[in-house]
Amino acid sequence: MDTIDIRTVNVVQYISPLREGGSLPAIVKADDGFMYVLKFRGAGQGKKALIAELLGGELARAIGLKIPELVFMDLDDSFSKTEPDEEIQDLLKFSVGLNLGLHFLSSAITYDPLVFEINEDTASKVVLLDSIISNIDRTVKNTNLLHWNKELWIIDNGASFYFHHNWSTWENHLTRTFPLIKDHVLLEKATKLKEASKHIITSLTKDKVKEIVSIIPEDWLINESDALSPDDIRNAYITYIHSRLNKIDELVKEAEHAR
Repeated sequence: MDTIDIRTVNVVQYISPLREGGSLPAIVKADDGFMYVLKFRGAGQGKKALIAELLGGELARAIGLKIPELVFMDLDDSFSKTEPDEEIQDLLKFSVGLNLGLHFLSSAITYDPLVFEINEDTASKVVLLDSIISNIDRTVKNTNLLHWNKELWIIDNGASFYFHHNWSTWENHLTRTFPLIKDHVLLEKATKLKEASKHIITSLTKDKVKEIVSIIPEDWLINESDALSPDDIRNAYITYIHSRLNKIDELVKEAEHAR
């Protein structure tokens, strides 16, 4: 089994904001010479959106989907001091420290279901993945998918695991399915859900899920408003993901019924 190795790089240049994103991510350059889309810890949903992005991305990679390389990105306080835009200046100031970056796929095109073909296996995996991670943001209005090098690439999983915004009620979500799958942009193409479910169960072993959750930086798990300790939170993510995997037959039926 491949081990997960998330590199840490330093931001050396702020290039431009991506204003189509609600959280105002940006294209930046790192000290490894590559460009990344930087997701800021100081944005609206804070560190929890970075955790969702990290977990959703590495779960996607583990089941064989294409996702840009994820890296931890260290941002120092020098960038906010030279930024003229007050909104971006505040964002940079509140994001000093460890953030998350996705390798920038130059010339990638936003996936359009009316333009690009996609095979049923891939569509089925994406639909079931989003049922597992409770991703409410992969719709026709906002696909959060890219078409690059003739392949489908998964981006923007930050709206997943929404139960973590209120840890006092998170256990209520363990018995639920994901009715919002009815709005998924790839649902119509997802005709091999049963086959995809078998692949996912084989790929996401207990050890693999534990490994993915273990890479969340400790710093991201500490919030003054959270009653749970970092270890409790890690265990909660593991428990939640396993609850979805144990219900995967129900998730398949729910998606098939919605389709």
